[in-house]
Amino acid sequence: MSRTPNPKCRSIDWSLYLVTDSTPAILGDKDLLHIVDEAIQGGVGVVQYREKHADTGAMVDVAAKLHAITRKHGVPLLINDRVDVCLAVGAEGVHIGQDDMDVARARQLLGSDAIIGVTASSPGEADRAIKDGADYLGIGTTFATPTKTDTKHIIGTRGLQQILAACDTGTAKTIPCVAIGSINASNVQRVLHQSASDSNRLNGIAVVSAIMASLEPHRSARTLLDLIKSAPEKFYTAVPPQIPPTTDLKLLISHTPNIIRAHVASGVICHNMTNTVVQNFVANVCLGTGSSPIMSENGPEAADLARLGGALVINMGTVTPDKLDAYIAGMRAYNAVGAPILFDPVGGGATGVRRAAIETLLAAGFFSVIKGNEGEIGAVAGTSTGQQRGVDAGPSNSSPEQKAQLVKTLARREHCVVLMTGKTDYLSDGTRTVAIHNGSRWLGKITGSGCALGAVIASYLAVHPEDKFLAALAGILHFELAAESAGEYCSGPGTFIPAFLDALNQLGQEMLGQEGIGQPGFFASQVKAEMVP
Repeated sequence: MSRTPNPKCRSIDWSLYLVTDSTPAILGDKDLLHIVDEAIQGGVGVVQYREKHADTGAMVDVAAKLHAITRKHGVPLLINDRVDVCLAVGAEGVHIGQDDMDVARARQLLGSDAIIGVTASSPGEADRAIKDGADYLGIGTTFATPTKTDTKHIIGTRGLQQILAACDTGTAKTIPCVAIGSINASNVQRVLHQSASDSNRLNGIAVVSAIMASLEPHRSARTLLDLIKSAPEKFYTAVPPQIPPTTDLKLLISHTPNIIRAHVASGVICHNMTNTVVQNFVANVCLGTGSSPIMSENGPEAADLARLGGALVINMGTVTPDKLDAYIAGMRAYNAVGAPILFDPVGGGATGVRRAAIETLLAAGFFSVIKGNEGEIGAVAGTSTGQQRGVDAGPSNSSPEQKAQLVKTLARREHCVVLMTGKTDYLSDGTRTVAIHNGSRWLGKITGSGCALGAVIASYLAVHPEDKFLAALAGILHFELAAESAGEYCSGPGTFIPAFLDALNQLGQEMLGQEGIGQPGFFASQVKAEMVP
């Protein structure tokens, strides 16, 4: 049974937690004491002294000097693993791993006032540590890290979220939780955002190399703390944080004509890392809807393209190891500037290679929208029970309610917008879910229609970033209403493609001139959709 929360923990700022490392690869010839002093002045609120190779006498000597620094600044010093060293220098507590001394024994030796933290890599380990009386949890390893090679497994942001969600028992959040594992300035905000469960969030981030390897530890600590404190939701959230999102579908649809008009006139960049089979068709669809397509899988140039105000599409239809590296470079570049990314896991359930690629990409960055057919969305969610055949959508045994629930659940888990395409499309941000019945049967008879839809939605996200769900809805309606119009005049898939490209352009021009479908009220009358509870 968990004990009464340690009152000392309430006064600690857990936001930025420093774990020391004195190995040459990390510390180099820098002075550990100087780095810690500078880092605390930069905003570090907790220091853990970790030393795996020094003898006890040397550890006690360094720990005593560290404690003098931390006491000067009013920051607690915790000793990794070594209760004896903690006792020798009078440090505030210890941090113990799953293979170290148990909490009860450490408590017996250190007393009731000592702060005792425990590493947890699974919900079960977290629950046990809480019941054993831990004062805080160190959750991880989040990402692979060179500073700790004996990790049991890498849990990613999804693992952090699962632990936080499973710990929501009325007792877990009486103690702080910090995440650790290769977290730095480039990924700290998405870690905080993606790891949050419905009711629990991390109290802070533990870092090693991001400060210990820095030549300017004060500045590095300040940068990290500023990023931690600066509301990452404004960069990444699917649901607008400023006001409660409207669930009135008529009101949402009434906003889409203005978004379509803005998109048609924008010339916004749409950077496509897409499969080689469909590049020409996708580029033409982009042009037809008003965006400016760039078809590039060159990872090193992604940083320059990300600063142009557009969006990125990652379509893994022809994924290879080299392309996977390029996708990751693109994700990091667009995440770094808060620009939208759409992920299209083409054929995600078809092979083990593709399933592994999905896991790699989900761990490497944040997506604004995940779009796919039922098999692909199931592969991302980890709920697929059958083998996907190729990249095409197979027959479905799921009810409409099950499909809606799948996209809603995945959107909540990944904190993004999810679109499942099919005869009926299901779009959700975890709060709002809509079923869309527009489109044409000919879209399923040509190559690349789904890939092209992804590119259209991505560029709409860049034009209307205030509400990604609404932006995606506008892009879908532009695409599918044009398909309906083209389907009325074609005689088969061969004549559908040029008719569709013409219809995309015509719909945009009518919206700009408010003629035809752009007339007030006529656009809304063409939309066939309903909100799903």
